[in-house]
Amino acid sequence: MKYHKLPHSSLEVSKICLGTMTFGEQNSKQDAFDQLDYAVERGVNFIDTAEMYPVPPKQKTQGLTESYIGDWLSHSDKRQKVIVATKVAGPRNVPYIRDNMSLDRRNIHQAIDDSLTRLKTDYIDLYQLHWPQRKTNCFGQLNYPYPEGNEEVTLIETLEALNELIKAGKIRYIGVSNETPWGVMTLLKLAEKHDLPRIVSIQNPYNLLNRSFEVGLSEISHHEGVDLLAYSPLAFGCLSGKYLNGQKPAGARCSLFERFVRYFTPQGIEATQAYVDLAHKHDLDPAQMALAFVNQRPFVASNIIGATNLTQLKSNIDSIDVTLSNELLEELQLIGAQYSNPCP
Repeated sequence: MKYHKLPHSSLEVSKICLGTMTFGEQNSKQDAFDQLDYAVERGVNFIDTAEMYPVPPKQKTQGLTESYIGDWLSHSDKRQKVIVATKVAGPRNVPYIRDNMSLDRRNIHQAIDDSLTRLKTDYIDLYQLHWPQRKTNCFGQLNYPYPEGNEEVTLIETLEALNELIKAGKIRYIGVSNETPWGVMTLLKLAEKHDLPRIVSIQNPYNLLNRSFEVGLSEISHHEGVDLLAYSPLAFGCLSGKYLNGQKPAGARCSLFERFVRYFTPQGIEATQAYVDLAHKHDLDPAQMALAFVNQRPFVASNIIGATNLTQLKSNIDSIDVTLSNELLEELQLIGAQYSNPCP
């Protein structure tokens, strides 16, 4: 395994992070234990979750993912060996989590206490805002909506609440997710001006079909030291090629849940075929090629993989040992130019 120290922190995270949003939906508690055991054996020390997991979110399953991880932490006695990241949900119509899900002091304090209880720990290494308080482009939405008025909860109020959690010893560091260049830079400026916690990471989607992070955020990452925790590196599994030609593999996420359509645009399907063909040309597994591309990007601190079985998990972790040649990287860039961000 390879490791990366997040700038402005003491966190040295494995380049492969175990994503867990299937725990409690597609994966049972025993599946979760098996995955966690195997990942740690392979040198993975970074586990990412969220209070709203598993996905797709449902009232009857909400919180199961954190609970499974908490049971494993308690059972395995490996809390000190792993870096645990979780997220507080932002405003959405999900009343079964909290009636008011604003990122204000009351909600953030309640969210961390609930997560700590489920995770059976007294601190979180990296606490992330799952999505912004404000209305902006995230989860594939393009074209800024120009909302009227100002948000009732300001970014500084959110930072102040997070600062209280750090002082209380409940969290060590903070990060953001599904954030924009404006949001990252504003949070950094507010932290510096008011002596508040500095965000140390950003968790956004990044894969061969969605390289929008490179447009503005990668430059911020380079100059400001806010590295990317890349999620959906296989584009919901699409870059493995298993959905091409209309295939619907039994038990696969996009076969089970029709809501996951982000990577099935006509351009996205054509681009996926081109990437899969290129992998086969170089005698590479398409999924491992796609993951290796993310692993090698200079702004990526950790690549958040997800799996529904140990065979997938092993293959995904093995991508850390795949190094793409300059020739192959140039060919990837040519496809990326032909199909520019087909699924942002």
